[in-house]
Amino acid sequence: MNDMNETNKTNKAVTSGIILLVLAVIIGAAPLFLIKDSEFGGADGSAGDLVLEINESYEPWFEPIWAPPGGETESLLFCLQAALGSGVFFGCIGYLIGIQKGKARGAA
Repeated sequence: MNDMNETNKTNKAVTSGIILLVLAVIIGAAPLFLIKDSEFGGADGSAGDLVLEINESYEPWFEPIWAPPGGETESLLFCLQAALGSGVFFGCIGYLIGIQKGKARGAA
């Protein structure tokens, strides 16, 4: 009987996780399809424009090695980098919590 409850809890957790993942993908992808001809500018571009306003003779120290084909691609790469970093960070936290729970169950 107890195994059945554990299986139901696991199935509900997996189903909830899949639903939340699908919702996150929809929320992230919706602006790319719904907002046409948009330019998602970042702080780097705004800061560069402000520097040129203050000092018109300013020359950057270096140029980028590779420039993405568009602003949307740059935003996508930034979001992927942020997602990967948060996945690693929170994965490590979950792993540490799992170790603590495992030790607590082993001691009980």
